[in-house]
Amino acid sequence: MSESIVEINPAMQPYWERLNVAFPAVRAVFEGCMAEALSLLSGEGVLSYLDNARFLGKMGRGPEPVLIYLEEAPTVARNAGEAVLPMMKEFAHLLSRSINSGAIVPFLQTMAAVSRRLHSMEQIEGYLKLSQRLMDETTGSVHGHHKTFASPGLPEFFRQAPKLLELLSMEGISNWVDYGIRYYNDHPERQVEYFSLSSADARAVLQRERHGTLLVDNERKLDLYLKALWQDADRFVPYSLVFDQQRRPMPYFNSDGIRLPDVYDDTQTVSGIDRYRAALAHMAAHRRWSQPIVADNMSPLQRMAVEFFEDSRVEHLAMQTYPGLRHLFQALHPVPVEDACDPERQSTARHRLAMVSRSLLDPSKRYRNPDVCAAVDRFLALMAEGPSSTREMAALAMSFIARTRLPSDQFADVFFENTEVDYRDDNRHLWILIEEGDEEDAFDQPEEAKARVQEGLPPRHYPEWDYQAQSYRPDWVSLYEGLHPSGNSSDIDRLLDKHAVLAKRLKRILDLLKPQDKVRIRYQEEGSELDLDVALRSLIDYKSGSAPDPRINMSHRNDGRSIAVLLLLDLSQSLNEPVAGTGQTILQLSQEAVSMLGWAVEKLGDPFAIAGFHSNTRHDVRYLHIKGFSEHWDDGVKARLAAMEASYSTRMGAALRHAAHYLERQQADKKLMLVLTDGQPADVDVRDDELLIADARQAVKELDQKGIYSYCINLDPKADDYVTDIFGKQYAVIDNIARLPEQLPKLFIALTK
Repeated sequence: MSESIVEINPAMQPYWERLNVAFPAVRAVFEGCMAEALSLLSGEGVLSYLDNARFLGKMGRGPEPVLIYLEEAPTVARNAGEAVLPMMKEFAHLLSRSINSGAIVPFLQTMAAVSRRLHSMEQIEGYLKLSQRLMDETTGSVHGHHKTFASPGLPEFFRQAPKLLELLSMEGISNWVDYGIRYYNDHPERQVEYFSLSSADARAVLQRERHGTLLVDNERKLDLYLKALWQDADRFVPYSLVFDQQRRPMPYFNSDGIRLPDVYDDTQTVSGIDRYRAALAHMAAHRRWSQPIVADNMSPLQRMAVEFFEDSRVEHLAMQTYPGLRHLFQALHPVPVEDACDPERQSTARHRLAMVSRSLLDPSKRYRNPDVCAAVDRFLALMAEGPSSTREMAALAMSFIARTRLPSDQFADVFFENTEVDYRDDNRHLWILIEEGDEEDAFDQPEEAKARVQEGLPPRHYPEWDYQAQSYRPDWVSLYEGLHPSGNSSDIDRLLDKHAVLAKRLKRILDLLKPQDKVRIRYQEEGSELDLDVALRSLIDYKSGSAPDPRINMSHRNDGRSIAVLLLLDLSQSLNEPVAGTGQTILQLSQEAVSMLGWAVEKLGDPFAIAGFHSNTRHDVRYLHIKGFSEHWDDGVKARLAAMEASYSTRMGAALRHAAHYLERQQADKKLMLVLTDGQPADVDVRDDELLIADARQAVKELDQKGIYSYCINLDPKADDYVTDIFGKQYAVIDNIARLPEQLPKLFIALTK
């Protein structure tokens, strides 16, 4: 007897077609699942939901994974955000590709319960990393033989995860899992008992790890506290310290909500819930009284001082409103010991600022340092006149830093003891960074905006690597950026005409590189062609008296090439040297080569930027925008390229770091930085030839860590002596500089095909 086929509601038919699975069990529940998904997810989220479900349905693991996903995923998205949906799919795929496919069902089945306790994408990501670690460590066979059996404990861990999350923080769960891996990795049966919470050992370790006040258990109390006392409200987003031991995140707030630790332990005098209240009171005070200020022209030391003084100001105002907060803040604020550090050997700026902060909270605590006392008196006098402002605090902080600055403030050894106020947020809300407007995007703005960029921005300060001390020199290089001056764009057109034959050859190659993968975009009200299937259904609906679907067109997009490229040009004085037998300088040939490359990349449609740099000591590194990522290859870009000039020296490290600042923000699968130079890094204030080579090498390592692939095109015949030290094998030396206009586009094509 055959099963009856459930009819799909015509309104749901497009979604069913997108899901495209053949399991009768899925068909039976599809409409109910879709109704929930449509009520909880955005339009984009619905499409992601269906695409992920289709993937799970075609993994070859039967209907169970796709059924569970369709049922659980909308709740997970509501609790932790839609970005978690593809993470679920990818982790299920990871399990499917291993011998741990039996854990797919318990993993998916418990994700909704897990997301109710870990309701942020970062927390879910940490949970998945912990799960993968458990899988990797326990998949195998006894005594180190080949991996022949699935992890015994992984499915049990997924089944117990909701219960564990009710009792422990993520740090506690991580410690509990590590114990099970360490002691039961070679005992499959005992491993199952441990991770299923059946053994006495598992319960004992669980009890040992239970501590503190969990945020998720006290959200309602804290939400009422914020609304009642501060007339403020926002979403609480927990984070766990266990996944980021090096950076040790702090509380903060942004457009996503208020970020707080997932657990606070009691101190000797303050309970965990009161620690949450202190953190919320501090942030609520900032949200009420702080105003953001521009940060680009301040050093890190100055910004730190402004943050200390502004923290004290908003707390002063909060304590005037609710005097009981003083006792709480005093109990949580550390008490710096005046003579605890050596200003001859350590950076003591944090210590001085912490003494000021403590004195402002506790009037009975007076330090001997006259500058600290003077700063406290000036602050209190200012606050006595009125609420004051963030800008006035900035002026007071800058004055304090200028008056108390010591040579040791730049030392790498910073004195931290009793200076970290852990209930305070990280103050990211205080700062406006001009860079966040993306100066190069100003190329698309009206002319007055461009003029502001061309006038120049405050300097950006970059560290420089000292290979002898094996440490960074903080804020060592000052880099200034702006638009390159403009010339005559027709000069570039003449150069392109000169290479017309080469352009034809390149065009044939470029046509092969253009994205060819066509992807249909269906259900469009306006499109390039009629979608016959949808059009026929709409006609049938119309004839039957139903409202027809107006989305009867479809369009196409290319898919298959996602590359962002930044070309960084060394514009140092040596480019003015003539090239034998050509009657041209290296600069002129470079100009021709960049013109050909710019034309070629425009044909491909890749996001592409051009910038040049030169330096005159560490105090004056110039970074000049020639083409921004958002600009097309037009007369404005050609005019700036036509005016290219070469002067001064080649301090490469700072330029690489600043270029990376722009390139890493591009949305692309591959990010390529091409560096065109004719010599080794050097500057007039550096006598040690190895110093700037080592700094450039360190900058290239930093690019690698950011996912940026760097490649050097060097015009120096002797470059092999140093370029390998900087770029490894990622370089090419062009001995015949006359062929640069031909070689540069071809190198780009080879690197990006």
